[in-house]
Amino acid sequence: MENLVNWLVDQVWSIGLVIFVLGAGLFFTIVTRFVQLRYFKTMIKLIFEGKSSDSGISSFQAFCLALAGRVGIGNIAGVATAIAFGGPGAIFWMWVMALLGGASAFIESTLSQVYKSKIGNEYRGGTPFFIEKGLGIRWFGVVMAVVVTLSYGVLVPGIQANSIAIGFENVIGLNRNISGILLVVLLGVIIFGGVKRIASVADKVVPFMALGYVIVTFIVLFANISEVPKMFSLIFSSAFGMNEAFGGILGAAIAWGVRRAIFSSVAGVGEATYSSAAAEVSHPAKQGLVQAFSIYIDTIVVCTATAFMILVTGMYSVTPEGKEPIVDTMGGIEAGPIYTQEAVETVFPGYGALFVAIAIFFFAFTTLMAYYYIAETTIVYLDRKLKAQWLKTVLKLGFLGMVYFGSVKSASLMWALGDLGFGSMAWLNLVAILLLTKPTLKVLMDFDIQMKAGKDPVFDPIKVGIKGADFWEDRCKERELDSSKEKRIG
Repeated sequence: MENLVNWLVDQVWSIGLVIFVLGAGLFFTIVTRFVQLRYFKTMIKLIFEGKSSDSGISSFQAFCLALAGRVGIGNIAGVATAIAFGGPGAIFWMWVMALLGGASAFIESTLSQVYKSKIGNEYRGGTPFFIEKGLGIRWFGVVMAVVVTLSYGVLVPGIQANSIAIGFENVIGLNRNISGILLVVLLGVIIFGGVKRIASVADKVVPFMALGYVIVTFIVLFANISEVPKMFSLIFSSAFGMNEAFGGILGAAIAWGVRRAIFSSVAGVGEATYSSAAAEVSHPAKQGLVQAFSIYIDTIVVCTATAFMILVTGMYSVTPEGKEPIVDTMGGIEAGPIYTQEAVETVFPGYGALFVAIAIFFFAFTTLMAYYYIAETTIVYLDRKLKAQWLKTVLKLGFLGMVYFGSVKSASLMWALGDLGFGSMAWLNLVAILLLTKPTLKVLMDFDIQMKAGKDPVFDPIKVGIKGADFWEDRCKERELDSSKEKRIG
């Protein structure tokens, strides 16, 4: 089975996808006039601006829910694998992908808000919704929904569960079967509680876990302060093939940097589109900017924290695929969370590995919550056509089953399944958002105009010239009715 999965991953993750992701990010950066940089201050303000409603969650909750999906095991184990297969230079290319990915994240999350729907008493949206409404291609939306459901419901959850199990097995010798059972029970309580409970847990856990992780990073760096200049020199020289040891693996550095940046930040994959649609905002571009900022937190802050701890302490090996080891500090230890655990152990002996195991638990656990929410949203999309209420129950049971399966199986198989899921979604999502660039730019232009006029931007799809934004059209009618009532009363 593992050989078949690895073969499929090689087909999906060809050099074509690496070029496609980087090219799309560069294109979106240019056409939006560097939106991810020129609105940087506004992004921070918008995170705390929106309030939740009976139907939608706040911008901050949507931000945390998206960040819960982004900040996961990719930030700890994923960075370690990028270094192990691509060398220290892979970190530079992760940074490049993060900067370009901010524009991709803005595009996809803005589209998600534009074409969202109110289903029952909840806002729902995401890539399948905007494909159907924005492009008018229903079959493409259905294909996307099926791929996303399979990816987040089956292929991707295993690596998060696997890393939690390995982390605690490495520190306290906890049997992986027990880890798997505990995870299933904890997740079951939350996901059977609905979207509001998922968002409520995410907005409390995510900020603290990220802050604590960064604080420990600064302590590790300070303890190795003399090595910091060498670390930066190693990253930059390796990124451009100028380092004697890593000069021959420049292609691997770029490929693994982009690959792991996508696994971590998922910019362009469409992951944050689902939580973005759930937010209560007055203009779609607002949530697009909030999600662009989450890329910086995920990759520039948290991934960089992991990379710095591993590199500054020297707790890594580099063995490019199909080649002899270039650096073999870690011996035969499989690249993953143990690299980070060993790095922190050098400064906090006896406690470092436990801290990382706990960080892995919170990072991965909140990511699993976000994964389930996404899979449920695509089930809701499909259920509008199928009218099969039992689908949600099947998803819940299948998702929890994969969490247990991932806890007890090999890390290599789980990483391969995760790469297959993310790669498949990236191809489809990038095609969709490229085809919908024009309406997104109309939304951004409308936002720009209102901001320059000193207004709090409010979206009217008819004025902007966008069709298919049913939710916003209804919202505008409601505002007009409320305004007419106020005039009559006045």
